[in-house]
Amino acid sequence: MNGAESLVSSFLQSGLDTCFANPGTSEMHFVAALDRHPDMRCVLCLFEGGASGAADGYFRMSGRVAATMLHLAPGFANAIANLHNARKAGSGIVNVMGDHATYHLQYESPLKGDTAGASAVISEWTRVTASAGDVARDGAAAITAARSGGGRIATLILPADTAWGPAEGAVTAAAPPALHRPDEASIAAAADRLSRGRSALLISGPALRAPHLVRAGQIAAATGARLMSPLQVPRLQRGAGHPPIQLQPYPVDQNLAAHADLNGIVLCGANRPVNFFAYPGKPSLPTPPGCIIEDLCLPGMDVGWTLQALADHLELDDDAPFDTTPLDLPALPTGAMEIAKVADAIAALMPENAILVNEAVTNGAPILAATATARPHDLLVTTGGAIGQGLPVATGAAVACPDRPVIALSGDGSAMYTLQSLWTMARERLNVTVLIFANRGYQILRGELANLGVTEVGRNAHAMFDVEDPLLDWVALARGHGVPGQRAETADDLVAALGEALATPGPQLIEIVL
Repeated sequence: MNGAESLVSSFLQSGLDTCFANPGTSEMHFVAALDRHPDMRCVLCLFEGGASGAADGYFRMSGRVAATMLHLAPGFANAIANLHNARKAGSGIVNVMGDHATYHLQYESPLKGDTAGASAVISEWTRVTASAGDVARDGAAAITAARSGGGRIATLILPADTAWGPAEGAVTAAAPPALHRPDEASIAAAADRLSRGRSALLISGPALRAPHLVRAGQIAAATGARLMSPLQVPRLQRGAGHPPIQLQPYPVDQNLAAHADLNGIVLCGANRPVNFFAYPGKPSLPTPPGCIIEDLCLPGMDVGWTLQALADHLELDDDAPFDTTPLDLPALPTGAMEIAKVADAIAALMPENAILVNEAVTNGAPILAATATARPHDLLVTTGGAIGQGLPVATGAAVACPDRPVIALSGDGSAMYTLQSLWTMARERLNVTVLIFANRGYQILRGELANLGVTEVGRNAHAMFDVEDPLLDWVALARGHGVPGQRAETADDLVAALGEALATPGPQLIEIVL
């Protein structure tokens, strides 16, 4: 057994059985080891950012850590944007990054780079394996690190000679350390704050899905507090039957207005509210002066235990009442294409138990509003603001949940970052319906320029915002990656195409011309 074989055996023995891969020369022994273990599912991604984003989506929907296999420093750098999003989502991922053989590192070869430095940019745990005999132990430690704190980014750097050198057997990953919990005094203070009026319970992470979401709804109903969540949710169960939750708006003025009447906020699984960007003359924080923030349970702490402790302090039974979202489906739209009609079509046709991945950017808000009362579904959002996450996350979500339909919403500019994910969807026969909002540019940047006080836009700014001349042909791009595509130019086209796509197994793409 060599080092690479001991790593794969340790992964499988520890319950890690899925790897999203984009390998290079320094990972060939790992590839060979994976080939000798058919019980490890290997998913090829044609870009490193697709692999890291898919591992993120896989964790969000399964709660299980997957591995990525990434080439040394430049290859790993390609994965960083979606690792940033994964870190903000609290996702657990084990990155296996290859490197040159230890004795080769003394030479300045073309691909030599600072692998540990690249990892440190984004990883919460990094280890460079020193010898083949250490690989299994280090791999098990990486899994434990990735499972710690609810989910973390762990990177194991594997020099080539540690992969091909002789090693002993597998090592099973140890259980992660117990999550931190608030003390009784903090629980009592939070309950008091929520009961004072003009307060909010701001939740994220595990609190956004059952059974914790129900508990949060019961606490909000009992105390009269508003139930809120960040807009960039890792995974939110919503729609009919779920507790209604107010997502914090993206535009700074709307975010200020959403918090203006609050005297206190209790955090459970969430960080304190902050505006996405700074703007001239605008505050960084949306909360009014004097609003008390109770850091009850920050991300990485024991969210479920905390909500139960709050419920116990408030003497709430398991069947305590809570507000539920009614089912309210819009009529199917007809006529000329408008974003409001697109939102209605999605809300009306989205099947129960669907997974909605929203990277529609400027078109996302009306879709979120329309689908709030749709059939029960899960919502995944670009958590860290780095675009190009939507298609890879949808890929990972579909791998994790093959029995559930996935609907991926993406702007045309965003989707070009990780277009290669379409090929992986086709190869893996994933049940993903991709909706491309073809507004022919980075429209969000037009709004951001106006927010900064720029009122006149000239040729150079237009050239940096427009995705035109030539126009992107998304139907052709989809078919070139093995995914059937259609173009919808009217609301009637969209209703017909979306209904057909959702009824057809495998990946489908619809280009929505706006």
